[in-house]
Amino acid sequence: MKAKQLIEENNRKRELLNPENNHYYSDMLIYIRLNLSLSEQQSEEVLLEMLDHLIDGQKEGKTAYDIFGDDPKRYADDIIHNLPKEKKREVIPFLLGIVLHLISWMLILRGVGILVTSSFREVESTVYLFSSFIIFAVILASVAFGVWFIFRIIQQSLFHQAKNEKKNMVMVGGIGALLMGIVITVGMFLPRFGPTLDFTWWASLLTGGILWIIITMLRRVNVGFR
Repeated sequence: MKAKQLIEENNRKRELLNPENNHYYSDMLIYIRLNLSLSEQQSEEVLLEMLDHLIDGQKEGKTAYDIFGDDPKRYADDIIHNLPKEKKREVIPFLLGIVLHLISWMLILRGVGILVTSSFREVESTVYLFSSFIIFAVILASVAFGVWFIFRIIQQSLFHQAKNEKKNMVMVGGIGALLMGIVITVGMFLPRFGPTLDFTWWASLLTGGILWIIITMLRRVNVGFR
């Protein structure tokens, strides 16, 4: 089975676990999946094997602690250490898909924003290529850091009986507001320079929509854009 089918099978079989075993296994599953450098196919195969083993043990009255031990994080780290890394030819399309998807939504939101705002006042549609590139780089870096920060918060909250979800939400909200403030500040005060392009709202909306459709189709035919 392909990775997507393995994930679906895993979701179905996890419903057979009792609450205690499900909590134990789910923490390990999330911990392993958050390690994006690992081979997705190999990771999902190992996770499904672990789940099958746990289900069989549960039928015999065993718990996840009986099967995998009292230190699930250490057990998961051992698994991660032995799993192969994702091949570069798989990682590059994955990262490219994320960047293109972000660009498509930025173009769509820009088009909608100009269309709505132009109903109240005149809006300049000129794009300064160098300035726009810097702003996009700041947005991309902010998104990357935000995702990394959220992953780190999730990883630190795993394997604990008492999880302080409110504290985690406040931390994520705070870093999100900070990153958004940085992006807005750069967008407002960065000097406009470089070659210019008259990029109207409909051109922005159309380009973003076409790009989004292409990425969606590529994901459906499994060419690496997950």
